[in-house]
Amino acid sequence: MKLLVINNMASGLGNGAVFDYLRSFLEDGDEVVIRSTNGTSDLRAFLHDADHYDVVVASGGDGTVSTVTYMLADTGIPILPFPSGTANLLATNLESPLETHALASMTRSMRTMDFDLGEMELPDGTTFGFMLMAGAGYDATIMKSAESGKKYLGQLAYFTSAVTNALPQFSSITLEVDGQRIETEGVGVLLVNFSKIQFDISVIHENEPRDGLFDIVVLNTKDAFGLIPALFTALLDKGGDFPARTGAFELFRGREVTVVADPPLVIQHDGEVEQATTPFRASILPGAARYVVSDACMKLYD
Repeated sequence: MKLLVINNMASGLGNGAVFDYLRSFLEDGDEVVIRSTNGTSDLRAFLHDADHYDVVVASGGDGTVSTVTYMLADTGIPILPFPSGTANLLATNLESPLETHALASMTRSMRTMDFDLGEMELPDGTTFGFMLMAGAGYDATIMKSAESGKKYLGQLAYFTSAVTNALPQFSSITLEVDGQRIETEGVGVLLVNFSKIQFDISVIHENEPRDGLFDIVVLNTKDAFGLIPALFTALLDKGGDFPARTGAFELFRGREVTVVADPPLVIQHDGEVEQATTPFRASILPGAARYVVSDACMKLYD
């Protein structure tokens, strides 16, 4: 087999687990090309010949994997999301193993599934791809504030950030969902493809990243404390009880979404916080991402 490894050395703890994975994977006759970045290189230059390889191994955090996925959208090139970031939420949602030997075996088996991909477009024409979630407001504030602590605290950096930013910007929000105009208000908007976030909590009941639709969540509270009841109901989901969400969440579904907020809200996509603010437009790209997956993933989504 021929593997192209895109290795983001700046992701997570930088412990080099991808090299342990390669030692487990390699057999006689295999070929591996490793292209490394500290987060500043244009990954398009790394992927110009991706179709010459059996698998592209995207080693990094969720942002790295989403960037690689977006650049290879609709090509049919299999991607292995290698979990070497802080939270590795995509690996969690895909039911992928974290142990390197198991990942090597999974790669050799080459079971693949196609998933939806989100595309965010800013008014200046700049676009970003996202696999998990994108949005604006409180979630972006948490991501930005957690950045400095992720190396030392891991996923706890997000919890600490949420507590220290308990009074986020409250805005009037206008959504256009598949042509329907919706007026609401709150501290943030999330466009959900995969639904699980940190600590295995599901933002919504169902996890349907192959249905060609976004789940759109408006955080209707005026402060972070109003989200606490919703957090407890989300925790109950793990037990299979699926309780009704509280009034803190307003839910919609759609393929194309435009978000406008007054005052404007900061934007994030798969944990990558942009300097830009709302407005933005997002579209779903059905089945645009092809991933190498586990048996558990096949059973969960097929």
